Amino acid sequence: MTDLIDDLQWRGLIQDSTDLDELRAHLAAGPATYYVGFDPTAASLHVGNLMQVVTARRLQLAGHRPLLLVGGATGQIGDPKESSERTLNPTEVIAGWVERIRAQLAPFVTYTGENAATLVNNLDWTGPMSVIDFLRDVGKHFPVNRMLAREVVKARLETGISYTEFSYQLMQAHDYFELHQRHGCSLQFGGSDQWGNITAGVDYIRRRGAGPVQAFTTPLVTKSDGTKFGKSEGGAIWLDPAMTSPYAFYQFWVNTDDRDISRYLRYFSFRTHEEIHALEKETADRPAARAAQRALAEELTTLVHGAEETAQVIAASQALFGRGSLVELAPTTLRSALVEAGLIEVRGELPPVAAMLRDTGLVSSLNEARRAIAEGGAYVNNERVTDGEATVAQESLLHGRFLVLRRGKRTFAGVEQVE
Repeated sequence: MTDLIDDLQWRGLIQDSTDLDELRAHLAAGPATYYVGFDPTAASLHVGNLMQVVTARRLQLAGHRPLLLVGGATGQIGDPKESSERTLNPTEVIAGWVERIRAQLAPFVTYTGENAATLVNNLDWTGPMSVIDFLRDVGKHFPVNRMLAREVVKARLETGISYTEFSYQLMQAHDYFELHQRHGCSLQFGGSDQWGNITAGVDYIRRRGAGPVQAFTTPLVTKSDGTKFGKSEGGAIWLDPAMTSPYAFYQFWVNTDDRDISRYLRYFSFRTHEEIHALEKETADRPAARAAQRALAEELTTLVHGAEETAQVIAASQALFGRGSLVELAPTTLRSALVEAGLIEVRGELPPVAAMLRDTGLVSSLNEARRAIAEGGAYVNNERVTDGEATVAQESLLHGRFLVLRRGKRTFAGVEQVE
């Protein structure tokens, strides 16, 4: 336990803290109960939430007790954004999202042993409170001048902020107090954008005559190219396999920029310092091999989707580029990969190969397709096509409906025959 803070600092996972020396002593003294919260703002968590999920896992592996909070109450209010007021979702929709996210968090921690994790919902204690109780017991402890000093609130004062969002800080602070009273929680962490809310909770517990308690934040995850972390051309990268396929999830990490991979390894991987140093060196020496990216992709896909699904995804990644058997891929994995690359539907009889190369966008015209075939650079299901007028027999369809078209070594697309 004494090495936990050193490890978190080496990984760059502590941006702000109440008092680092006190936090170190507190964690070294014995198992501490900590919490991190997730508001149900969508039907699934996304890769941006992984920073908090894996940090919660690190603390449990170090012997501490996790409380994973899903905000059935705070999710109905919404933390203020700098840009504009949030749209309030229907309560029944939020309730459904709460259950989905609770189930999604479950595999990341363990629920047995002396430091067993507990899933909690802040609606359990906030829902029964009356307005009078909330104002008297909670609101009385929050100086408005301090609340106005919060950066996001100051930014919104020009355009306007509702009392609903302004009160969010009180609700999150009260969560910490309730978890302190109910579970002996003495540590909260979250993203750096939550620092104002988190310190409000620390101060509120002190004002209520409890504590002392600790807190820290993790840094905002960024990308060196200026684009938003957790986004791809298709949108957000979700943890729910129905919203982002395991193949797309794996490819997101494989495609990590070399400038970012060292930070991401330290943030998200559970490998040792020595193993990470070795991957960093390999990336510097042989960047084209993408060893660090593939290692992180495999580790995180296994963590989120399981070893069996990860094995299928890796097999698909190899087979689609001619380094494995397409026949052995599960139809769901194959289709997910082809959707990412570009999948077209064909009704009825299959067109000639040249036409399909054009229709999938692998070439711009029939003439270019025939030229690619003549030069030996066109493949169907990893078999080279040599005839510019070639067609594909029905029995060649993978799982009775898919074709993998490839131009050269690295560019592929898919065809799906539908009724």
